[in-house]
Amino acid sequence: MGVTPKPSTPRIRKSPEQVRSAVHQAVIDLLSDPGGADLTIPAIAQRAGVNHTSVYRRWGSREALLADVVVARLERDWPLADTGTLRGDLIAWAEAGVASIRKPEGRLLVRAVALSMPGSAPAQGERAQHFERRIQSIERIRERAAARGEIPPPLEEILDQLIAPLYVRAIFGIDPPATGYPELLVDRLLSNTGEPGTA
Repeated sequence: MGVTPKPSTPRIRKSPEQVRSAVHQAVIDLLSDPGGADLTIPAIAQRAGVNHTSVYRRWGSREALLADVVVARLERDWPLADTGTLRGDLIAWAEAGVASIRKPEGRLLVRAVALSMPGSAPAQGERAQHFERRIQSIERIRERAAARGEIPPPLEEILDQLIAPLYVRAIFGIDPPATGYPELLVDRLLSNTGEPGTA
């Protein structure tokens, strides 16, 4: 008498958003692994529980995937506040940036993307998208300030004096001072550009 085989458990197909979420979390987990796990597409796919061909098909390269994770995480952790003043808006924005790079995953992601440059065309596109969104946020702050009659600093000054220090600290793993760092950066920026602002 033959043995009736047990029916196989049907494989649950993940939705595109579930795949993206699982793959993003796998990247974070592997970057945070103290054992120095390989951050390869096959390793990421295995950790996420998806086929590696799905990862290649969606992102094309590890660099593009890393850039996509950075865009998603920083968009989530770096919101744009409206405090009613130029100085207040810049401080709130810088505080969100500081909070993001204080998180181990935030530092690791920015560093991983920086080390992967220049990378593939898709990766460059993802990074360009991230920086374009940062610039759009800055321009929104500047537009609101101008509408209130304040004189906002030029975009280049904000990039050099407010954004660059945050990314340098993230890339080199240097924690910002425990307190007052956003205010220090913003007040220095406004002082150097001749616009004191009000809190």
